[in-house]
Amino acid sequence: MEAVVAVVALIFVLFMVLGAYLTVKVVGAAKRGVDRTITQARRTVEESTLRAKTLAQPGALGELAQLRLSLRTSMRATQDALHAGVAEDESLKESLGLFERLSVHGHELDDELKRLEREPDRARLVERLPALRERTEQITKSAEALRWAARDRARRFADDDLDSLSQQIDMEAGALRHWATEPPPAHTPPPWPEAPTATADHQTWPDVPEPQAAEQSTRPAINPPGQRPTYPWEKKPRPESTT
Repeated sequence: MEAVVAVVALIFVLFMVLGAYLTVKVVGAAKRGVDRTITQARRTVEESTLRAKTLAQPGALGELAQLRLSLRTSMRATQDALHAGVAEDESLKESLGLFERLSVHGHELDDELKRLEREPDRARLVERLPALRERTEQITKSAEALRWAARDRARRFADDDLDSLSQQIDMEAGALRHWATEPPPAHTPPPWPEAPTATADHQTWPDVPEPQAAEQSTRPAINPPGQRPTYPWEKKPRPESTT
């Protein structure tokens, strides 16, 4: 009885541990989903604000907003392209590593542009704009180079696969149309059934033995006069009277 109680208690403890583990996993997944949603919402709001600033604030502040928007759009597009391509092409891992290093400089520049938006000294800000513009263009061009290289590589693989598939389809279509290049076979009527050959097993008239056949071949059908066989019991014919 004590053994049964111990087994039941052990099973209960295992179920409790498993339930706690599953609860932690579900809560963690839900938390990551919520964080991802909040991050996307914050990013959408911030980019909408930047677009509004580029239109509403002329001068240096509007240009700062334009630089930030251009930088964020280019980096995010490159990130999406590389992450989508690396799942199918392992050779993009090195490109993804280079992009991560470029992202460090991109985040530093974005943070600096964001701080300069609150800079009260407009003259100093105007002096910094050419260097910030050159730095932004350098980062965005590098990101675009990685992005378009990955896209060109994916398109090249797709074109090669399409060319190979087209060749296979052409070969299969030619094989299916082989009758179009070969003359059609001549129509031959069905063969008539051959008459059965007579064999010894199927003869209805037996053969005549060879001696009898030879005798019949030499014996005339009708005995000529004067050659009729005579027998001893027959009387000799009387001579005809002339009177």
